[in-house]
Amino acid sequence: MNAALNCNICFIGGGNMAQALIGGLISRGLPTTRITVADPVEAVRELLQEKDVQVTEDNRAAIVHADVVVLAVKPQMLAAVLSPLHGLFEGKLIVSIVAGAEIETISKLSGSSLVVRVMPNTPALVQTGAHGLYANDIVDQSKRELASQILAATGLTIWVNSEAEIDAVTAVSGSGPAYFFYMMESMIRAGKNLGLDEKVATALTLQTALGAAQMAITSSNTPAELRKNVTSPNGTTQAALEVFDRAQISQNIQAALAAAQKRSQELAQELSESAK
Repeated sequence: MNAALNCNICFIGGGNMAQALIGGLISRGLPTTRITVADPVEAVRELLQEKDVQVTEDNRAAIVHADVVVLAVKPQMLAAVLSPLHGLFEGKLIVSIVAGAEIETISKLSGSSLVVRVMPNTPALVQTGAHGLYANDIVDQSKRELASQILAATGLTIWVNSEAEIDAVTAVSGSGPAYFFYMMESMIRAGKNLGLDEKVATALTLQTALGAAQMAITSSNTPAELRKNVTSPNGTTQAALEVFDRAQISQNIQAALAAAQKRSQELAQELSESAK
């Protein structure tokens, strides 16, 4: 974390994910004087001022003294934000958490090739995120380590070997929290249908999700082995899992993630074409 703590970091865009990263970095010891956030919304700037970071609505002024610029804007705003800043990123590392924005697109708009592309996910808001990172060969190991340290302030960082894999990361972890929330919703609804009070069904479901995840993280067994350990022959768990199998839940999950990956690829193509 030493490299990140000695950097001036600018965020262009101060939304939820940027705020999560800022909170994580401050908790790791980054002085607030080293953080600048540019955002056009006054209410966002006021909220960030409560963290004692520097705020401005001027993107150009924000990046002047930055060593690292974190792009945290909506995809449709990327061209409008970067075009006026073209050529001003020399020597600065760009870390992009803009969904669907390929490195080539960002480089073309910014005039810089020092770009790390990141696919984060929303559990970063509670410091349990899962971030997929990719950079081309222009970004050296020291810059990669710097990007890792910044993202690690809010969770796990995993480097992938090709930019195409970012679309798979999007399907698995980027969109992944929604899949688990969907499962939680269904279990809570089922608990209510079986006669439980909604608060009871909710508490049992959420704690079970937390416990299962913690077991999977800390155990030397695979999730498949852990599932088998819980499943007694002809027992209640087996009865439930047989319903899943008859409904081809596993196959449908795989198809769903493939659809998410395809849509990620389409969005990247659309964004690339709009930036021309």
